[in-house]
Amino acid sequence: MENSSYNSLTLQLEGLKVTKASKYPVFICLLIIYVFIFVANVGIVLLIWTDRSLHQPMYLLFCNLSINDIMGNSLLVPRVLSDILVPPSERLISYYECVLQAFTTHMFGANAHTVLMIMAFDRYVAICNPLRYAAIMTNKMVVKLTVSAWGVAFVLVGILLGLTIRLNRCRTMIMNPYCDNPSLFKLSCESVFINNVYGLTFTVVLLSASIGSIVLTYAKITAACVTSKNQSLNSKALKTCSTHLCLYLIMLCSGMVPIALHRFSELSDYRKISAILFNVVPGSLNPVIYGLQSQEIHKCFSTLFQRKLVKPTF
Repeated sequence: MENSSYNSLTLQLEGLKVTKASKYPVFICLLIIYVFIFVANVGIVLLIWTDRSLHQPMYLLFCNLSINDIMGNSLLVPRVLSDILVPPSERLISYYECVLQAFTTHMFGANAHTVLMIMAFDRYVAICNPLRYAAIMTNKMVVKLTVSAWGVAFVLVGILLGLTIRLNRCRTMIMNPYCDNPSLFKLSCESVFINNVYGLTFTVVLLSASIGSIVLTYAKITAACVTSKNQSLNSKALKTCSTHLCLYLIMLCSGMVPIALHRFSELSDYRKISAILFNVVPGSLNPVIYGLQSQEIHKCFSTLFQRKLVKPTF
């Protein structure tokens, strides 16, 4: 007899396992984090966009990271929040919405790597070739780097999801708090060998390129600082590079945890929590770390708040 769930367009999300007592505290906590992520990142983007003193390659490239955090969390967290408040049996999602959510999820992860790679290139040029920085990092170059970062992520993730949507489905349960590629192709009863090979290749290539470029960039920056006797250059390098490296390590560590936990089925509940933290932790910390470390952004925020606090005198 034909399976009634064969290629069903309605799927069920397993979601987070929360008790009745912890349901509302978890909801409120996640909601506050999401509102902070949205407000902080939108504020950073608007500040850089409106303040001409911040129209520099370093800040324009950072805008990509904020936009990525807004996009990734806005299409994920609200859905997780709504599922927390409903019983597991009512956590339904359409197949097309699930594919879109999976695409956005993987775009978020891939784009975080590619954007941080082009930011590392900007720091390399600024520190190792300061006299040629303005000639190399033109507006045209910033656009090229931005398009490259988003374009590479789009193509890689497009192929990843394309290999999955070609499969027929015989199951309807998504064993995750949200849709991603592994959860989608596990719905199929067909061979997923190609999906596993490409998924592994995708992860290895992206991580190798990301880690390799960061290590190479910072090795050259370190060499330039060691050979240089310019204290001002070394101080600038330490400050800007420490911020960038901190953002990269936060993203890398928060991404490696759910990948590692995928290998242990008995830790599925921890994997679900870590999968959500992969989105919200970098998204909430990126604007804070960059805003506090950057003198220009900090100065612009201080000036903005001082203007609002000053009362007109008559």
